[in-house]
Amino acid sequence: MPERSEGTWGEGLRTEGIPLSLWESCPLSFSLSLWERAGVRVSGVRATGEGMSDNPPMKVIRLKPGKERSALRRHPWIFDSAIAKGGADAGETVRVESDSGQFLGWAAFSPTSRIRARIWSFDEAQRIDADFFRQVLQKAIAARQRFDIQSNGMRLVHGEADGLPGLIVDRYDNTLVAQFLSCGTERWKTTLADLLTELTGLHRLYERSDSGVRGLEGLQPATGWLKQAAGDDGHTQIELQEHDWKLTLDVAEGHKTGFYLDQRDSRHKFALYAQRLRFMRVLNCYCYTGGFTIAALQGMRKAGTLAEGGRVTSIDSSGPAIARARAHVALNGFDDASAEFLDADVNQSLRRFHQEGRTFDAIVLDPPKFAPSAAHAERAARAYKDINRLAFKILEPGGVLFTYSCSGGIGAELFHKIVASAGIDSGVDGYICERMQGAPDHPMTIQFPEGEYLKGLVVIKK
Repeated sequence: MPERSEGTWGEGLRTEGIPLSLWESCPLSFSLSLWERAGVRVSGVRATGEGMSDNPPMKVIRLKPGKERSALRRHPWIFDSAIAKGGADAGETVRVESDSGQFLGWAAFSPTSRIRARIWSFDEAQRIDADFFRQVLQKAIAARQRFDIQSNGMRLVHGEADGLPGLIVDRYDNTLVAQFLSCGTERWKTTLADLLTELTGLHRLYERSDSGVRGLEGLQPATGWLKQAAGDDGHTQIELQEHDWKLTLDVAEGHKTGFYLDQRDSRHKFALYAQRLRFMRVLNCYCYTGGFTIAALQGMRKAGTLAEGGRVTSIDSSGPAIARARAHVALNGFDDASAEFLDADVNQSLRRFHQEGRTFDAIVLDPPKFAPSAAHAERAARAYKDINRLAFKILEPGGVLFTYSCSGGIGAELFHKIVASAGIDSGVDGYICERMQGAPDHPMTIQFPEGEYLKGLVVIKK
């Protein structure tokens, strides 16, 4: 879908002295200069000049009484239930107003989503054009220079937290991977792609807009190269350097944009625990491509416990993921005997370990999303409780549990309660040493607390 052309008639239009209804009913061929000669002040008009009258007037959505509070707090989402009237084409920029006509923001409209509009800007004087996106992208990219990121892989744009709702951009070495997940970002895709390559100096941009979220927006999945330099062979295999180890990914095939960069700091923390507490038997559940596995092995190597027979057991139900995890063991120079991989169901494996009396010094629980929204929270809570209960049973006294939830529908307080309940049911108590969250390049902001999707606890069993 083409993005809105710059300077189209009616975008950002503001008038003084003309009722909005009159302006909207005015013939498009009516000359702007006539209004001005009549003493009417018109500001913010973005006209292309030639063919200006062929474009429609600015579109407005008006909210129901009392529904403006969220926008006044600068939250970027407008739900369908909050809208009294108004609409637009998919991704089109609309003026959001309260029921009294107060300006609230410029937003991208989404005709089919429950999140009916996503606000780009709360500044009435702001133009939503290429220059706007340039400024916002520059700010997001510059912020990453302030974060302590020990890797050549990082998230450059994190959707709403960076002022670009529906846009995710990850950098893997010399390759950018983007997800355009909303109607607004889809409409501006070409402009955003051009700006990303210009501002980063990178010429490889792969699209991974294959998330189910696009379906909620009425958009079809889209994948493939958006930008490539001349002579580029189009390879999608990338090697990352992360802290003291190496990892690989396939940007065309991996989960999300190819990898889970949000757990970068948690993996490093786990390596430090493995070194300091001299882990001998480690269990990594839902291991995916073995990030926590390699972190554990690195910490154990520094502690000297690998030479004493230390071992990491990793479980996942994906054969290809396990194959890549095995390759990571070799890539980082570890002996095959130090790593055991099980292509199996985690719940069944935990129960079997308990029946066999098999225990571990450290366990990682990093499951997939159990609750995509708050509506699924109750069912997800039972699933999180079950795996944590089983983990507590096979964790040695003094052992360490790194447990996570990446479900947006499960808040940090609720997750704490779930883990506490699992401990009670398993008959154990533990010290909560640390609360974990996503890496700083996956920020939660003051105005968008929903950005805290990843939360974790480090628990030492009493």
